[in-house]
Amino acid sequence: MAIFSKSNVPQFSVDVYQNEYLPEGAGEVNAIVTVTATGGGTIGSAVAAPHLYSPGEGPSAAVAVMVDCSGSMDYPPTKMRNARDATAAAIDTLRDGVHFAVIGGTHVAKEVYPGGGRVAVADATTREQAKQALRSLSAGGGTAIGTWLKLADRLLSSADVAIRHGILLTDGRNEHESPQDLKAALDACAGRFTCDARGVGTDWEVKEVTGIASALLGTADIVADPAGLAADFTQMMETAMGKEVADVSLRLWTPVDTTVKYVKQVAPTVEELTGRRTEAGPRAGDYPLGSWGDESRDYHVCVEVPAAHIGQEMLAARISLVIPQPDGSVQNLGAQGLVRAVWTDDMAASTSINPQVAHYTGQAELAQAIQHGLDLRKAGDMDGATAKLGRAVQLASASGNADTAKLLAKVVDVVDAATGTVRLKAKVQEADEMTLETRSTKTVRVKK
Repeated sequence: MAIFSKSNVPQFSVDVYQNEYLPEGAGEVNAIVTVTATGGGTIGSAVAAPHLYSPGEGPSAAVAVMVDCSGSMDYPPTKMRNARDATAAAIDTLRDGVHFAVIGGTHVAKEVYPGGGRVAVADATTREQAKQALRSLSAGGGTAIGTWLKLADRLLSSADVAIRHGILLTDGRNEHESPQDLKAALDACAGRFTCDARGVGTDWEVKEVTGIASALLGTADIVADPAGLAADFTQMMETAMGKEVADVSLRLWTPVDTTVKYVKQVAPTVEELTGRRTEAGPRAGDYPLGSWGDESRDYHVCVEVPAAHIGQEMLAARISLVIPQPDGSVQNLGAQGLVRAVWTDDMAASTSINPQVAHYTGQAELAQAIQHGLDLRKAGDMDGATAKLGRAVQLASASGNADTAKLLAKVVDVVDAATGTVRLKAKVQEADEMTLETRSTKTVRVKK
């Protein structure tokens, strides 16, 4: 764990990879933006709110663990036991001083620990008390995940901390509230805390779980065998404890007459950010990147610029990293990247695609091909599914995405990966299909 001193705050850097050369008349500029945080410590919170820190401690944080306690958690009976054990393992992973709460989720949300509309502060005593309280968890009732999230938001916001994080476990479909209710809860919680979501077993809805994680800038995954929950919960909590800066945004400034076509995260997963833009002054917008530890992520920025003549050049976009403050001001993290456009009659220069851009365009297409292919398979369009999943196999093979290629091989028989020639398997394990769908957005990074 990082020691927080002035000499040990994370340094953010921005690297831009693009082919800036365009042929006459062209106006689309693509760039891959790599954002890296290194060096431990915290900027956003230590500078903005020094009262939240003690020397030598990690950033102040609050975590809410939401455990599905609906009736289906009793089938098989080991599922509930595994969920209790996993939550206990996560509690053991909490750093001393971190605020935390445990929520039992059914068609209503109830406080399991500490209760009273508050959060506990982690130490040897409260960790033990929380683990004792877990013994009372039993299965019964329905599933209304929006109520769990709203209770988590209330509890997390009761703590004056820098980083707020949720961990959510469900084993079933969200049957006891409308999709509109869940969406309203997600809209209300977005930007207030991040949340990792896990589906256990195979009776839950992939798009629901991935939608929760996406809206709250967290990760989603399947734990097909409940026996794997403790290891997964421990890893999730370790990652949450490693977050050092909350609420980072990518600020994109573009000149007059320039249109932002899209901004998306492309590594470690594909995540559409275009619709999450908030305006930030003339010709600038902020895109939320969530909480950061020591890590690196890649983003694809595409802008449309006015076409120009040979020999002209312009700044197509300027990228910076900021942390919005409650009073409406921002803290600038000091990293900047420039996206340029240069018009040339050199055909070789203007037609070559930057390797990073080409790679991640393929990874985004790969995620889309898998999702479309599985949807077509479920709808009974076997020819369409074969074509899409064949294209996915081809893209995974060409880009070296071995993990996704392995998952695809459980759903299709690969005849020729290079050409994308496949046959749908007659019998597919439900867990294999759900794993492929849940992890379809995971990308492999380009070899620099």
